[in-house]
Amino acid sequence: MADDGIHPLLIAPDPERAGLTRPVTGTDESGAAVEIPVVEERPLTIFLNGQEIVTAMTIGDYPEYLARGFLKNQGMLAPGETVTGVDYDADLETVVVRTDGATTYEEKLKKKTRTSGCAVGTVFGDMMEGLEGLVLPETPVRASWLYALAHQINRMPSLYLTAGAIHGTVLCQEDRPLVYMEDVGRHNAVDKIAGWMEAERVSGADKILYTTGRLTSEMVIKCALMGIPTLVSRSGFTAWGVEIARDVGLTLIGRMRGARFTCLSGEDRLLRDADPAHLRAEDPRHQRKGRRDG
Repeated sequence: MADDGIHPLLIAPDPERAGLTRPVTGTDESGAAVEIPVVEERPLTIFLNGQEIVTAMTIGDYPEYLARGFLKNQGMLAPGETVTGVDYDADLETVVVRTDGATTYEEKLKKKTRTSGCAVGTVFGDMMEGLEGLVLPETPVRASWLYALAHQINRMPSLYLTAGAIHGTVLCQEDRPLVYMEDVGRHNAVDKIAGWMEAERVSGADKILYTTGRLTSEMVIKCALMGIPTLVSRSGFTAWGVEIARDVGLTLIGRMRGARFTCLSGEDRLLRDADPAHLRAEDPRHQRKGRRDG
């Protein structure tokens, strides 16, 4: 662990990476000129073999992981199907995922534009089908891990802290953040994590997924399809998200701010091994993050 209490990540945000933001000039509340960094978003068209599947609006980093993860979470990469190649063309803003089987979605899909809005553009029915018979492992989670993760994640350099207007998702194991992805839509950030897990053949059975976004049905479904038994957020819940979490046995924890959190699913797997009264108060700057991203 680093001197600042933050574990080194396998993939960390790089707010200085070229092309993620650009300066835009405007005026503040007093009329004075200001220049601020603004997040870029650009289209990325995803192909599965020869079939165009979707156009996603994204910040443009890790397009290969985004494509693999999207296809995986939509059930378009069948169990046992092998990805033989992923080709990204920056000029054409396309990524082609190639598999060892024939694409079977030509009659099923029409071209979709997936916007940076948080609840549109998903092939939802296919995701629901993937939950049939799914039961997640009953992996316990310690409250002390959650507090340690929040403390680290909220202090990491990120595109959010640089420019805002962004969602973050972090794959964690116990009290260690592993992979931190950001994007204009929380679904994109989750798909990047899923794509990394698929490419690296990483199991979700002992993992925790931490997100800045709301715990909606889509977020719960994606987490479950990734085989991750615990989903945590600074933001709140939707009723359907809670219902699905309970159906598949997912531990669902939200409204995590400072020493507080709410568990609405998987209470029997939550080990309360830390006394909230002994935790130090959260910096107000980090409290604002949850409200703005929710």
